[in-house]
Amino acid sequence: MPAVRYIVSDLEAAFEFYVEALGFTAAKHNPGKFAELHSDGLTLYLSAPGAGSGGQAGGIPTPGGWNRFMVMTDNLDALVARLRDRGAKFRGGLSEGGAGRAILVEDPSGNPVELFEFK
Repeated sequence: MPAVRYIVSDLEAAFEFYVEALGFTAAKHNPGKFAELHSDGLTLYLSAPGAGSGGQAGGIPTPGGWNRFMVMTDNLDALVARLRDRGAKFRGGLSEGGAGRAILVEDPSGNPVELFEFK
């Protein structure tokens, strides 16, 4: 099963964002340290800085950057509206081209998630 690990500065805020706003299912949750979430065949691991094995890479990982995973939707406009109502921060605007429409939303730690709708 494909998996992604995101380092988050506030695990509980990120947990709520992914479960309540984006519909992930919680499999494991160690408050303040770690969570394992599932959505459509993807496993997302959320870790607080220093709570996992990231130090092996030569430092303590921090959130942010541009690497991301995609959340597919059949109604991008409704999902964006729901996230805006929750106060979500977006990087740039909606792009249309190629295979569909997309926009980047940040989780509460600033990690990008691409929201995508095929044409």
